[in-house]
Order: sequence, then C-alpha cells, then structure tokens
Amino acid sequence: MDTLTREHRSWNMSRIRSRNTKPEQAVRSALHQLGFRFRLSTGQRVFGRPDVVLPKYRTAIFVHGCFWHRHAKCRFCYTPKSRTQFWRRKFSANQRRDREVRRRLRREGWRVVIIWECQLLEKNFLQRKLSQIR
Repeated sequence: MDTLTREHRSWNMSRIRSRNTKPEQAVRSALHQLGFRFRLSTGQRVFGRPDVVLPKYRTAIFVHGCFWHRHAKCRFCYTPKSRTQFWRRKFSANQRRDREVRRRLRREGWRVVIIWECQLLEKNFLQRKLSQIR
C-alpha cells in the first residue's frame, strides 16, 4: 500500500527528470574529456531520441536508468510493492520500445551504445567504454 496521497505521489513523480540527469552529465563530461564532438539528441534527426549522438562515428548513446529500463540483476532494478500490475505493464512497454529503437537504429547503420546508471559507479568504466568507440 502506498503511504502517500495520489497528489503527493504525482508531485514526487513529476520531479523525476528525463533529460540532463546526473548520469547523462557524467557521460557527456567523459566524452568531452576524451575529445569527442557530440550532439544532444534533437528528437527528429535520430530515431529514438538518444541521449548523446556522435555523428562522426554514427553512434547513438543511451544512458539508461536501471529502474526504468530494467537492468537485469541490478540492485536498482526493483518492482514497487504497490500497483504491481501497472508497473509490470509500464516496464514491459519501456523494454519493448527500447528493443525497437535499437533494432531500427542498427538497421539504419547506427552503432548503439547503452550505458547503465549502475555502471557509472565503477571507477574508470566510462573511460574504458567510451574509448572503444573510435
């Protein structure tokens, strides 16, 4: 059972950002340090609205939150105890959309890189992962 009122829960959820999150900022900072020139997704130019686009390398980078995108076997990937049916449908739809975006981008000749929120906790992970793009 949810201990918050619907209004307060709605207010809490409205505070969750979808753009310019700390994980996204960490990825952009690492790209900048490695000397990459990149663009933030402009929506219609690249299908699926990747968080970062490297046009020169035809690479789309998605920074996924483990909770919302269901990172398997991750401690941040839990299902809330209330309204479980709603959450299962929501997570399933997110995963389906993510699969379709990856498929379409690959068909269009893009390299797709997924960076999970929990991976950013590992020291030097970004340096190793992003230096493989070149």
